[in-house]
Amino acid sequence: MAEAPSNPRPATPMDPARAGRLMRLATLASVSVATTLALSKLAAWLLTDSVSLLSTLIDSVLDICASGLAFVAVRQALQPADSEHRFGHGKAESLGGLAEAAFVLGSGAFVLFQAVNRLFFPRMVANPEIGYAVMAFAMTLSLALVIFQKYVARRTGSLAIGAESLNYQNDVLVNISVIVSLFLGAQFGWMLADPLFAIGIAAFIMWGAWRIGRQALDMLMDRELPDGDRQRVEALALACDGVLGVHDIRTRASGPNVFIQLHLELDDDLPLSQAHDIVVAVEEAVEAAYPNAEVLIHPDPKDVVEKRVHFA
Repeated sequence: MAEAPSNPRPATPMDPARAGRLMRLATLASVSVATTLALSKLAAWLLTDSVSLLSTLIDSVLDICASGLAFVAVRQALQPADSEHRFGHGKAESLGGLAEAAFVLGSGAFVLFQAVNRLFFPRMVANPEIGYAVMAFAMTLSLALVIFQKYVARRTGSLAIGAESLNYQNDVLVNISVIVSLFLGAQFGWMLADPLFAIGIAAFIMWGAWRIGRQALDMLMDRELPDGDRQRVEALALACDGVLGVHDIRTRASGPNVFIQLHLELDDDLPLSQAHDIVVAVEEAVEAAYPNAEVLIHPDPKDVVEKRVHFA
């Protein structure tokens, strides 16, 4: 599976209000799917006593917690800035992603413990046909959710939705592996297939937790946007009349919001009013390309910049 990018931003920024609605709908869908899957897997595990199926049940129970956390974090992140949070509440989404990584890591550790125990005390799986049916249902539901989540994450650049999508992509692969382990145990009597597949599932879950956590930390540590975005901002500024150069571009993401700072190099003899008009033109150009961005621009006389660089 391809590695998730750091601080993902939408390829085509969309209206913030619509992005917020999509994000809320995606988190609600995640909670609903996780609850449905947990209940169905609980019934299947009680009837089959499969440790692989137990591993997916535990994962789904933690998915409920993680999806609920994402549900709250996204709604908090979408709150507008106020007098005590002038930069908004976007990092609530990053904190939610970090907590979700902890939930996923915990589920992987539990699955690993159960699987290792079953290696030493193997047991035949009962009623495998029930396990097949439940895993097929879970795989179909998870796949439909992943498709929707990937659409939302691509359009909104949401870290929390991206983490949720990665988690449920893992679930799809886990469900496939459980079906294989049930088949090998029931048809060929390979009792070790069940715990061995569960160990593989645990390793994959914990790998996913590391990726989610790293992505959340990148945003909390104000990692720069991808180089492509920085180059685009520079090109937009240079395309405006009167701009002679651009330097000190700084960017960061905070939940659904983007913060962009840059210095413009302008003619030394420009009146203040004209310099202001150029700054406003650049702000409008950047904000048109990034509707969810807050842009801060500082104008510098061209000669002063050249002298400062010369003596640096």
